[in-house]
Amino acid sequence: MRLSASQIFMGTYVSNAVCFRYPHPVNPIINESKKTHYRQFSGNTFWAVPISYGHLGQRPLMAISVAETAMTENTEGQPRFKWGVIGPEITEAQQEAIDQLPPKMSKRCQALMKQIICFSPEKGSLCEVLDAWVNIMKPSRADWLAVLKELRIKDHPLYLQVAEIAILEESFEANLRDYTKIIHGYGKQNRIEDAEKTLSNMKSRGFICDQVTLTAMIDMYSKAGRLKLAEDTFEEIKLLGQQLDKRSYGSMIMAYIRAGMPDQGESLLLEMDAQEIYAGSEVYKALLRAYSMIGDTEGAQRVFNALQLAGISPDAKICGLLINAYGVSGQSHKARAAFENMRKAGLKPSDKCIALMLAAYEKENKLQMALKFLMGLEREGIMVGKEAAETLAGWFTKLGVVEEVDLVLREFAANEANSGIPAS
Repeated sequence: MRLSASQIFMGTYVSNAVCFRYPHPVNPIINESKKTHYRQFSGNTFWAVPISYGHLGQRPLMAISVAETAMTENTEGQPRFKWGVIGPEITEAQQEAIDQLPPKMSKRCQALMKQIICFSPEKGSLCEVLDAWVNIMKPSRADWLAVLKELRIKDHPLYLQVAEIAILEESFEANLRDYTKIIHGYGKQNRIEDAEKTLSNMKSRGFICDQVTLTAMIDMYSKAGRLKLAEDTFEEIKLLGQQLDKRSYGSMIMAYIRAGMPDQGESLLLEMDAQEIYAGSEVYKALLRAYSMIGDTEGAQRVFNALQLAGISPDAKICGLLINAYGVSGQSHKARAAFENMRKAGLKPSDKCIALMLAAYEKENKLQMALKFLMGLEREGIMVGKEAAETLAGWFTKLGVVEEVDLVLREFAANEANSGIPAS
């Protein structure tokens, strides 16, 4: 299968791209007889030589300075990567990216960043770039982390590929959380197979999964709609024998919400409450929204009450979700009650809330009630905004009375003034 340069550069095919030119360093707890592998420079090629601890005095040959050329060759003996040579073909965007590198970043890290910014498959593989950097610069873990942080901040397309290669380097001194970050990164891109491979590689190196890593997997499965895998991973967390934290619970609740099963999510919320573990406000809002969208007023009201017990003060957006639940279910009188309760609590109704109230009246074709509602707001100095106006205009369009809107409002206002009927 032939690959385009863009596929290779973006890492869409070369997932989990690592350099297998030397055995993986393993967890010393698992394998006490590990060997240290030093790279030696022979001709134009870097290669790894396993040596025993009795030969630590033998040092690999290395370049005298950064300016000295480090080159690798392909199987045909042709040069593939030449370190430090950034030719005149550099683009304006690349030069701008180089100019924006942090001034406090060490020169060795800046040297690698420049190579990555100007990287192209025609010059060699990314593995070769990093291999040359390791041999010439002898980076520490701090250097690796500085480079990865900059790539992550810049949202560089090679960030995860560099991280996958780095994690196998002894100088990187990988730990469990390093793997978790990669898994989380793949999860954000919905690259499930790559995340699972990273998890498998992590386990093969003797690292034991903890609650944080497994929660990252639940997040990924949840967003990808893989409910069964999320449930299985949640059960795996329980088998760790530790008390589940709010992140793990929250991730599983979100998985149920995305799967259209808010009642299952609410059951976990109750389980949390029993243990005095309170979810974040975003979980309550997501659960309330799920009930609101399907018009489940009882569920919406329960969650609305629960979030207040959890110490979360409702805002206009949260109140809007409750109003919407009653509106969708065809209970405009209860939607209006929720609207007025919001105002009594000292919250100014947003344009969204007004639009939801109008939609509730429209559902039950209560035009007179809607006009009465609007006139009352106008008297109190609350003007209709864009969304509410569009909702009203859409309603009148369906009724075929667009041109008569102004006349109807004027007549309604006059009748109300003559009759003395309150607006709300």
